[in-house]
Amino acid sequence: MSIAIITRGKDLIPWVNALKAKRPTLDLRIYPDDTNREEIEFALAWNHPLGAFRKYPNLKCIASMGAGVDHILKDPDLPEAAIITRVTDQNLARDMAEFTVALVMNHVRGLSFYKRQEHKHLWKPKPYLNSSDITIGVMGIGVLGSYVATQLNILGFKVSGWARTTKEIEHIDVYVGQEELDAFLGTANILICLLPLTKETINILNKQTFRKLPEGAFIINVARGEHLVERDLIDFIDVGHLSGASLDVFREEPLPQNHPFWEHPYINITPHIASITNPATAVSQILENYDRLRNNEPLIGAVSLTKGY
Repeated sequence: MSIAIITRGKDLIPWVNALKAKRPTLDLRIYPDDTNREEIEFALAWNHPLGAFRKYPNLKCIASMGAGVDHILKDPDLPEAAIITRVTDQNLARDMAEFTVALVMNHVRGLSFYKRQEHKHLWKPKPYLNSSDITIGVMGIGVLGSYVATQLNILGFKVSGWARTTKEIEHIDVYVGQEELDAFLGTANILICLLPLTKETINILNKQTFRKLPEGAFIINVARGEHLVERDLIDFIDVGHLSGASLDVFREEPLPQNHPFWEHPYINITPHIASITNPATAVSQILENYDRLRNNEPLIGAVSLTKGY
């Protein structure tokens, strides 16, 4: 059984090297230069050309090269028989937690404020926030979200989570479903979005959501750009209801040069680098699923098409 890598704009050399290092005899083929596509039952994909999977009549598994699968699920021509999987690498959770903690502490200790002062040659200390006085709300308590929430709690923050279904996490208050969303938002001084992108969560960071947050709340989005209604964020920062935002993901990437986020003094921008899949560690799961598929065994990280994650 062969593996086809189907992607656009991704450096494939680290992936090919990692796969070959683990499995030197692996029959690995690269789209669009692959042939005999009827032999391909396993595809490794990221940001693939829409419709590309139609060219592989016997696909049984489409494996995302990262934790997200929205780039796959948006394809209207997915093969009905194919199981979709995502990477569940503990390194991704660790990296996301470290990055998110850095964004939280940047806000709590006012480092962006002092960077703006530095550009003006101003020496103007101000009181900083205390972790014990802050509640952090994490939207999305999956593998990444639950780990992020736990690490923030260890640092002394009160942390709550919002999830689709009931979750039990020590020291974390988890609100469940649409009926508990308002209560969750009402206590969140810092709101972190780690939701999967689904039809229910697209545009969820909007004016209705922002209005329910405490005055001065801060937004962190490390999930997907499509979660955020951009104009609503700017409006609520400009009127003072929100104190600012740190954004790592955007509707269009790279962020266009003329985008208003670049010049906004209270919006921090990073280029989608919160947590990046490391091929050297991720290929172990990929190859295990490859073997499981050959042996008709359940796959790791299988995605529910109805839930979208």
